[in-house]
Amino acid sequence: MKRIDVASTILLDETRQKIVMVRSHKDGKFNWTTPGGAVEPGETLEQAAIRETKEECGYDVRIGSLHSVREMFFETSGHHVVIFTFYATITGGELEIMDPDGDIVEVCWMELPAANELMTYLPEKLSGMDDAPSGSAPYYFQGTL
Repeated sequence: MKRIDVASTILLDETRQKIVMVRSHKDGKFNWTTPGGAVEPGETLEQAAIRETKEECGYDVRIGSLHSVREMFFETSGHHVVIFTFYATITGGELEIMDPDGDIVEVCWMELPAANELMTYLPEKLSGMDDAPSGSAPYYFQGTL
């Protein structure tokens, strides 16, 4: 299996009640996620998270603490994916799609309960994204998909 590292960010508003969500269209499917994508060769997780966030939602960010690590195998593609999700703070830019791949079709601020409903693939403990970092990031193996 080919290993793919993914870096993603959680961007909350000042009230910690809204989160930035992106809607992508890939392989004939629409998906809502937080901004993020594959780490490119020679790129750190932090650099990838910053780049992907800018491309997918237009914001410049400062990376904070690690939120979680999730791991899964995709049988159909033969990929072993490890997703590193970081809290991030917006430092500039504005909400807009700048995706060079053309996969992102929508980006918006969304109420946390609505975002949690759309991200049913997340383990229950991860759905509480309004919680402050606890000092340690959980790890989840989500199996073979």
